[in-house]
Amino acid sequence: MTKPDPTFWSGRPVAVTGGAGFLGHAVTRDLEALGAEVSVIRSAGHDLRDPRAARAAVEGNDVVIHLAARVGGIGYNRRNPAPLVYDNLMMGCNVLEQSRLAGVRKVVAACSVCAYPKYMKVPFSEDDLWTGYPEESNAPYGLAKKMLIVMSDAYRRQYGFDSCAPILANLYGPNDNFDLEDSHVIPALIRKFVEAVERGEDTVTLWGSGNPSREFLYVDDAARALLLAAERLDTSEPVNIGTGVETRIRDLAETIRGLTGFEGEIVWDTSRPDGQPTRYLDVSRARELIGFEAEVPLEEGLRRTIESFRQQSALAPGS
Repeated sequence: MTKPDPTFWSGRPVAVTGGAGFLGHAVTRDLEALGAEVSVIRSAGHDLRDPRAARAAVEGNDVVIHLAARVGGIGYNRRNPAPLVYDNLMMGCNVLEQSRLAGVRKVVAACSVCAYPKYMKVPFSEDDLWTGYPEESNAPYGLAKKMLIVMSDAYRRQYGFDSCAPILANLYGPNDNFDLEDSHVIPALIRKFVEAVERGEDTVTLWGSGNPSREFLYVDDAARALLLAAERLDTSEPVNIGTGVETRIRDLAETIRGLTGFEGEIVWDTSRPDGQPTRYLDVSRARELIGFEAEVPLEEGLRRTIESFRQQSALAPGS
């Protein structure tokens, strides 16, 4: 496994936008362990939609890792298309432009697998990124994130500015958002199954048909990939970050059912949307360019995430 280089990070000033969030927490933890001087940029202190706030956030840093985003699952995307496209576009534009003006040496901005077209040959190749329109429910978010790749390339050609926008697979892990309305599929499934066990329920109802497939990347692997990109990725071309392993949602549900001890029936609510039919990545470019390969197998990552959620629930008020 290729690990980040402590000699690159030791004493280096680094700003992490969204550094208190799900992925940001893991990135910040790893940077601090490597000896970096980390500034955690939170929305409460810096509204990155404002150019002046973005400039204040990045000023004085060698590296900026841009993770701040408005994001959610299918339900959230369907309810909030306008802020998803506006907020993510404005944050991305301001972070890159203000980083350039402030003399930042490198920006790593997290792109999303949602940037890919709805209908794709699998596994998804970076060369096919521009062959179609994203799945409709997450297109506003996906296209806003896709613009990070366009901006990175444009700024490299115009200004010689060093940045990249790796494309991350669906993330999961401890400290994720477990809200049933707004979360992604793994935290939503974990919460439903754990609470069904606790309540002694006989059925769990899940969205869609269960037939689509996804690829799931453990948050610690994603954090390591972003640090490797900062050290080693000197191109603006898209680079997939994932496991390269396809998992059907129906199979995922059965795995989580087993790990949580739920013995009842799963009911699939086909009136709810499935989202993109198939989604997993060709990860060979990341292996070649930055030496990244995912380490945590899905079942082990799910065990850790379930345990984290149970501990979180036990500490919640009224539990």
